[in-house]
Amino acid sequence: MGKSKFNLTNKYCLITGAGGLLGKEHAAALLEIKSNLILTDINFKKINIIKKKLIKSYPKSKILTYRMDVSREKSIVKVVKDLKNKKIKLHALINNAAIDSKISKNQEMSNTEKFEITSLKNWRKHLDVGLTGAMLCSKHFGKMIIQNTKGGVIINIASDLSVIAPNHEIYKKGIFKPVMYSVIKHGIIGLTKYISTYWNSKKLRCNAISPGPVEDGQPKIFIRKLKKHIPLNRLALKNEYRGAIQFLCSDASEYMTGQNLIIDGGRSVW
Repeated sequence: MGKSKFNLTNKYCLITGAGGLLGKEHAAALLEIKSNLILTDINFKKINIIKKKLIKSYPKSKILTYRMDVSREKSIVKVVKDLKNKKIKLHALINNAAIDSKISKNQEMSNTEKFEITSLKNWRKHLDVGLTGAMLCSKHFGKMIIQNTKGGVIINIASDLSVIAPNHEIYKKGIFKPVMYSVIKHGIIGLTKYISTYWNSKKLRCNAISPGPVEDGQPKIFIRKLKKHIPLNRLALKNEYRGAIQFLCSDASEYMTGQNLIIDGGRSVW
């Protein structure tokens, strides 16, 4: 049997927003296939806690951590310079950083406001992180990736809401998914397609993953409403996107670029 294509031994992959719900799952997925990691987040303390937990599970792993604000170009450039000083060749970038809107136990939602009173300040804040941040990271870390003889990959983390509109009926009355989320996730797919054709001759492949909703302690009434819109009749487990990350970061997907891999339990087919 030949060498597995799901193998990233000695290759470095960088994750933005690594302190988030799925960030640490992406990290574990890559460690499972022997990757070295570069974890970045605006919350430096949080990613160092995650690093310690990952090393316990994967004791031979190499993990670097950086405090990085994806909305500030100088912050990104600083990390790039340090990686170059360390003579690190970057194989993959996972654009995971975003400002999410989460449902609390009393069904309230964070980072939200009604469309007709959406402030320009809030609009810019979300887009600066979720969309502009992905563009800036792709711009700078992508320039590192194309220096490799065999190129590498960029994965953009989108959402099932990159292909469908939010169904506001699943939320408590008066609560709405913010407009910024939909715009950002649709924009992420546009960015993915653009990069896939712009750097195609440099052997850089760019794809997106559109995860469905993940179970994370939401109120039971909210989960019941949401499950009705998902053919598999459940939310995803946190670790159910690991296989997709491994596939897209490795040679197993070497003939795939510019695509949006939708993994939503079938939600978007209805």
